[in-house]
Amino acid sequence: MITVENLTKRYGGFTAVDDISFEVRPGSVVGFLGPNGAGKSTAMRMMTGLTPATSGRATILGQTYRELHNPGRQVGVMLDASAQHPGRTGREVLRVAAVSVGVSKARVEEVLHTVGLTDEEAGRRVRNYSLGMRQRLGIAAALLGEPQVLILDEPANGLDPQGIHWMRGLLRRFADGGGTVLLSSHLLHEVQIVADDLVMIGRGRIVAMGSKEELLSRGGTTVQSTDDARLVGLLEKAGVPVSRTGSGLVVDAEAEVVGRIAAEERVVLLELRSGGSEGLEEMFLGLTAATSREGDAA
Repeated sequence: MITVENLTKRYGGFTAVDDISFEVRPGSVVGFLGPNGAGKSTAMRMMTGLTPATSGRATILGQTYRELHNPGRQVGVMLDASAQHPGRTGREVLRVAAVSVGVSKARVEEVLHTVGLTDEEAGRRVRNYSLGMRQRLGIAAALLGEPQVLILDEPANGLDPQGIHWMRGLLRRFADGGGTVLLSSHLLHEVQIVADDLVMIGRGRIVAMGSKEELLSRGGTTVQSTDDARLVGLLEKAGVPVSRTGSGLVVDAEAEVVGRIAAEERVVLLELRSGGSEGLEEMFLGLTAATSREGDAA
């Protein structure tokens, strides 16, 4: 279990994380989504004791990270896959970590196998690793202590499509076994397949959160027509909320309702699609854009 309560981080007059609260339950994967600079990494650094909070707190398994007796055995963390000694081999990196958390050399070989690093790759110097190999090594280090909780920042960065598919399966199995996963990303599609719940953040604030199904159902209907201005007027006259995005109009109504209004008034539709991942993406872009405008106006 991860519990975040009113977590805030300020640097002088700049607020990087602004009073965020959410939970990650055992047996679930939570996608922590937001654009670059939204505050995801700062929030995760506060959760893992690397950055002190200005106010609020985060607990893992009921304690702050610093209070955990042996955090490496309880929480697997990967915040920066490049933060590995370039002169050591992948196997040496894990063996040093194994000593610090108190696990055997046999466990090192187990996690190397789990993340798909071969004997030859494990024997290479980390400076010669590709970004994808560094990501796999970082995930191996996070799994080393057989933790109950995983906190991973952009773990799919640098992985090819096959690697992303592998990672999703790994995290799903971990959660299905009772583990707790917090997975950050600035790419919605990267986590939507594996995540149970989503927390969306923009300019340090939570702009939406809930189950994936709930947020998908709020994705609305995207529509484009030959006369969007007229269609907006018709929808607003019918009491249907509508907003403009870069790819058309997002309407808070079922596609059937929008289609019927357009047909009755002979407005030609070029596109009409319901909710789904693309609708969620449009909603997210709209929410983070609104947050950005509020911040600029402040």
